[in-house]
Amino acid sequence: MKIYPLFSALTACFLLFFSPLSFCQTNFVNGDLLPDAPELAARGKYSVGVQMLKLVNNNQLNILAKNGKDSLYDRPLTVEIWYPAVIPSNKQQLVEYDEVLGSSNDPKRPLKPFKFMGRALRDAQADKADGPYPLLIVSHGYPGSRFLLTYLTENLASKGYIVVAIDHTESTFRDAANFASTLLNRSLDDLFVLNEMSKLGQKEGKTFLSGLVNADNTALIGYSMGGYGALNAAGAGYSAQAVKFFGQISGGSKALEKRMSGNEAFNASLDKRIKAVVAFAPWGMERGVWDAEGLKGLSIPTFFVAGSQDDVSGYEKGIKAIYNSAVNADRYMLTYMNARHNVAPNPPPTEALAAGLPLDEYLRYAEPAWSERRINNINQHFVTAFLGSLLKGLDYKKYLELKENSNEATWAGFKPRTSVGLELRHTKP
Repeated sequence: MKIYPLFSALTACFLLFFSPLSFCQTNFVNGDLLPDAPELAARGKYSVGVQMLKLVNNNQLNILAKNGKDSLYDRPLTVEIWYPAVIPSNKQQLVEYDEVLGSSNDPKRPLKPFKFMGRALRDAQADKADGPYPLLIVSHGYPGSRFLLTYLTENLASKGYIVVAIDHTESTFRDAANFASTLLNRSLDDLFVLNEMSKLGQKEGKTFLSGLVNADNTALIGYSMGGYGALNAAGAGYSAQAVKFFGQISGGSKALEKRMSGNEAFNASLDKRIKAVVAFAPWGMERGVWDAEGLKGLSIPTFFVAGSQDDVSGYEKGIKAIYNSAVNADRYMLTYMNARHNVAPNPPPTEALAAGLPLDEYLRYAEPAWSERRINNINQHFVTAFLGSLLKGLDYKKYLELKENSNEATWAGFKPRTSVGLELRHTKP
């Protein structure tokens, strides 16, 4: 019997629909380019490997403990690491990620496992030819996971970075707990992972990271609560009001004082290895987490990404207010006009479209006025330009020095008629 090519492809698509490596599921993977993707969204010259590591930060304050505010515990952190890799000719650059819908702290949203594909190879041999590579540390929202921005983590690894995304314990979809843990531990987790990656990346080490990581050339990337922590780790000390709020939800603990502007321990923690910050929709300004004095401490170049209708972090009194008050930083702010809070994550998985699921499962990822895939491509472009100029010394000035309103001129790197609905501000100290 003769099988015609079109029928054959459609039949295969149907029969293999539930296979993780099927044509149907891998035809478009998170982060792939749409026809209107801007220039720097394209992947770089490196193939990408991915590995998971489990780390432990010993003797940390257990703010959730029932037996006293000074209780300590060994804080576990799972991280996912994307890196330049050598892909054997008989292997596909594809990986399956395990994720969940729902949230452990919301009985109306039970956990629902699902899988999605990425363009990397699990446990691939590292490509050390051009190493060591700059280090990027990625921090998710609350709740979230280390897999929330794979479109970006894979893309940046392909451009010659070591990209480490953290599962922040007590703050993921699977283990979300009292908000006090997130408030206290975000910046501490970032700094701990920076130190661990520096150790694991030493040339004399015996891990796949040995000789691969240049931790002296690091950037922090954070989304929502990840942005909250990244800005603090980079120098934006919290306010007295933030410490008061923390005490109210943590049984009176003053542990957040150590991350407060002017505190000696906070000043001592500032790390010169951190060269840049990308803050997607950072949370906290509307709640008084920062004041003008605390934001003066941010002197590292910072790229903010915001939605003009953000109803979680706020825009005028939230992200834009942080941007305006960080007077000592060379800073950019990319605004998606009419977008809300989801200016960073992967697109909604197909499982979030299922009938009967809470709308929030879809709205955790989706933007009402934007295609999330389009946002992903634009983020890939601008984060590449910003980090490439700072961590790699690449001449990307033309992609960053633009007319503020994209509706008034075609932005460099954008195809004709496609740079609309965006604003890019740039303010120097």
